[in-house]
Amino acid sequence: MDESTAAEWQAIVGETMEQQPRVAESVLAMLASLEKITDNFAVDQLVHSLQTATRAEEAGASQEVIVASLCHDIGKAISVINHPRIAAEILRPYVSHDTFQMILTHQDFQGRHYYEFIGLDPNARDQHKGASWYGLAEQFADDWD
Repeated sequence: MDESTAAEWQAIVGETMEQQPRVAESVLAMLASLEKITDNFAVDQLVHSLQTATRAEEAGASQEVIVASLCHDIGKAISVINHPRIAAEILRPYVSHDTFQMILTHQDFQGRHYYEFIGLDPNARDQHKGASWYGLAEQFADDWD
């Protein structure tokens, strides 16, 4: 890289921008792959994602939050344990800071239902109180259960 030129970097940036449409295709493929993941839940994770987006739409959420609701668990296609961060980072360039934070922390908001059973603080959501996005997360995270 020390020997690269401005012309080479311009070519790399140009090709990167040309390939940007593959992001949507990749996200759709990740969503589709969630159909194979149930992890002992009542429905597979694709159905869960579709239910979540439907609830957000019915609640009058913005298009951005509806898309975030649809994609909040796409990280599970790679790692269930790290799925909130994976999903948040994939969507980060396309969503507001508040929506990014909501995706990133959604597990803490859902944790009130089950964290105590796995040795975590069921009030983990409280650590985020006062954040500009807290109300948004609180409103929609329960729909993401």
